[in-house]
Amino acid sequence: MNKILLFNPRSANNKFRIPNSILNIAASVDGLFDWTIVDGNREQDPFLKIKEYLNTGEYKYVGFTVMPGPQLRQAIPYAKAIREAYPGTIMIWGGYFASNQYKVVLDSGYVDFVINGPGDRAFPRLITALENNTPYELIKNLIYKIDGHCIKTTKEDLIEQDTLPALPYNKLDSIYPIDRYLGKTYLGKKTFAYHSSIGCPFTCSFCAVVPIYEAKWKAKSARSVYEDVKYIKDKWGADAIEFHDNNFFVSEKRTAEFARLIRNENMVWWGEGRIDTIDKYSDDTLKLMRESGCKMIFFGAETGNDEILKKMDKGGRQTGAQIKQFAARIRKFDIIPEYSFVLGTPAETPEKALQQIDFDINFIKEIKAINPDTEIVIYTYSPVPTEGSELYKDVLSTGFRFPDKLEDWISPQWEKFDLRKNPLTPWLTPAMIDKIRDFETVLNGYHPTVTDIRMNTVRRKTIQAVAAIRYKINLYKYPYEIKLLQKLWRYRQPEIQGF
Repeated sequence: MNKILLFNPRSANNKFRIPNSILNIAASVDGLFDWTIVDGNREQDPFLKIKEYLNTGEYKYVGFTVMPGPQLRQAIPYAKAIREAYPGTIMIWGGYFASNQYKVVLDSGYVDFVINGPGDRAFPRLITALENNTPYELIKNLIYKIDGHCIKTTKEDLIEQDTLPALPYNKLDSIYPIDRYLGKTYLGKKTFAYHSSIGCPFTCSFCAVVPIYEAKWKAKSARSVYEDVKYIKDKWGADAIEFHDNNFFVSEKRTAEFARLIRNENMVWWGEGRIDTIDKYSDDTLKLMRESGCKMIFFGAETGNDEILKKMDKGGRQTGAQIKQFAARIRKFDIIPEYSFVLGTPAETPEKALQQIDFDINFIKEIKAINPDTEIVIYTYSPVPTEGSELYKDVLSTGFRFPDKLEDWISPQWEKFDLRKNPLTPWLTPAMIDKIRDFETVLNGYHPTVTDIRMNTVRRKTIQAVAAIRYKINLYKYPYEIKLLQKLWRYRQPEIQGF
């Protein structure tokens, strides 16, 4: 029986987390097929390791998980090289990039199948069909090509997460010691990455999750999450958790139950949620969350403009007024709100685009005045192929198009696009993009992130003093002196580097 090689392309230079997505796929075939993992974050030369396995002749199936951004640097050239050197292998890609950009992926000629969304059932079923030479056309969540045309099978309903097999942590530990995955962060000395749910019940038109999960959400029970976290804590000494769910806080009942279970474990934790969802939580639940170790929550504030929020199809009831009110409310519970903003959304004219940028810059400063502890993360709007959304229709009407060739995604300009630093969108001028970036530099100077654990008191006070006049008089252009200090101290940018 042929073996499976699973590859997690490098996504970080200095720190890394347990590769949960590829480990989930490993769990789906564990006990059915032999498998191994190559983690690009843990190898000096990942391709050399891949070749060691493929040279044995035992591995026929190669699975890549591919997120937009840094992972493409290894994913694209490695997949191409594997196809050239090992033409008998079958290449399978999964992840947000593969699902959202499946046409360019399959047109490359060196990827055979795309797992469209969750692969917990699709992946093992595909391998079984290929091994037994039986039809795979009825397997859900697949995309492949026949006679030059892309074929998408129907989407499968999300699986009840408690029914999934446990992640094979022990086997991963035998390949890459897990204690090396538990990094020092703002949250703790040994921070553990974990997924407790899948999908999101909302339809934000700028979010890459929406085309894949189609407003669906499934979660592990609070008890299951607690038991997994407790296991990692007891066996490898984890003292903090990053919940990498798309939306951890959908259910107040589940959140409160988990908080009660974890309260006495002395763990610090962080997750992502929606302002209008958590604003409905009772004060008792918010207090319990903090007592259980919840230190910070990431929120998609996006903009203070209600008209743009509606255009983004945020769903729910989020408004500019609520964003400000909630920043004040959550401060009472000593939980840091991490607000992300998306600047540079499509506008009818350049003047309106600039007005919206200026509006959000002033709105962000209002938030910092209301709750100085609020962490601000700024992105420049980058289109997501959410078919049928009003926002994406506006994007296409401007002439914007994604690359036609897979290799173009690793060009410098498209890599910056994936990091939401250079959107390549026709309605934004270079001066507008510079204004967003320059304001971000001044903001991060006057209000440096608390998550950069290398920024000691002296550095913080120094850079705040340097940025103070600029911030107070709205002078953002050419902040070279702040950039110099950030470069000198290797300032950590949460929007692209996490904690």
